[in-house]
Amino acid sequence: MRNPPEISWLESAYLPAKEVTENDRLLLVLHGLGDSLEGFRFLPEMLRIPGLNYLLVNAPDSYFTGFSWFDIYGGDRNRGIIRSRDLLFRTLEDLEAQGWNPAHVGVLGFSQGCLMALDLACRYPKTLGAVVGISGFVGMLNEYPEKLSPVARNQKILVTHGTADPMLALTETQTQITALKGMGLGIDWRVYEKEHTIDPRKEVAHIREFLVRALMKGQ
Repeated sequence: MRNPPEISWLESAYLPAKEVTENDRLLLVLHGLGDSLEGFRFLPEMLRIPGLNYLLVNAPDSYFTGFSWFDIYGGDRNRGIIRSRDLLFRTLEDLEAQGWNPAHVGVLGFSQGCLMALDLACRYPKTLGAVVGISGFVGMLNEYPEKLSPVARNQKILVTHGTADPMLALTETQTQITALKGMGLGIDWRVYEKEHTIDPRKEVAHIREFLVRALMKGQ
């Protein structure tokens, strides 16, 4: 059994795989605005992927009863994204130092967490096992392709969105994803009849299939 990851700069919860005692695959989970890691404790039961460990983390800023990765009001959003990027880079670097191969670590983010997950896909200098972005958008798109990491075009990425999302318009996110695909990123783009949530049927099935193929069977 692996020792739990030690992350001191972000509040976290480690949910070890129950089905397999010797395993080396980890999913870093990033919540959305106003939520917390508590809102994603259901994920192992929903995905049902044997052998997959989970590291749930809280964003750094308080936001009502939850947390935020960056300011959505009057402040400098990009400054917040950069600060959170640095914290997540540090997290991935420390996970590697603790024995977690980056190629065996996936990232899943919802809403604001989706933006941060896609930011890692575009900028983290090492190839990750998989990146899943749900119901979010792309931050600092104007800096690409110049700021893309040397491995960004090798990342395995799934992005999902809803046709009836009242918070983040489908057309805007779709335009951003199309732009990244035009820069050579290998993105699997999926659209579902849903609002700002996770569809428990088709979407969950596609996320599970993607993670099993990209993260669990990847080397």
